Amino acid sequence: MSLTRLGKPVDILLVEDNPGDADLARDAFENSKMPCALHVAVDGEDATDFLFRRGKHAGAPAPDLIMLDLNLPRKNGREVLAEIKADPVLRRIPVLVLTISCAEEDILNSYNLHANCYITKPVDLHQFRRVIKAIEDFWLGVVVLPPKGAQDL
Repeated sequence: MSLTRLGKPVDILLVEDNPGDADLARDAFENSKMPCALHVAVDGEDATDFLFRRGKHAGAPAPDLIMLDLNLPRKNGREVLAEIKADPVLRRIPVLVLTISCAEEDILNSYNLHANCYITKPVDLHQFRRVIKAIEDFWLGVVVLPPKGAQDL
């Protein structure tokens, strides 16, 4: 049982333009012991529309966790991360950068923008599944996520 939401499904926003990687993540979370709902945004504009509940995402749930690729069309992941961390409500949502880049500049820039962690996406299918499982185990099984809609104290 997840300690994060006391048995309630955890809403995860995966921001990923690669359909194969999105399918792998979806498959891994569907086979999870943790109750979760995976929502996929295919580019940076789609992600911010989801987060700010605009257009087709007007009824979107607030995510408990965001997994963000950096290399996205229309609006890159760095811009999305900056918008998330600039918003007083969204900035509480943990953002896991999950990207192919291992460039020191991308790593430093992500942490400077207040990413909660930086994970280099493996190219090997088995290793990719291991990474998703590790994310699930830690972020959904150990970490206590902030309550949705919490106000500043």
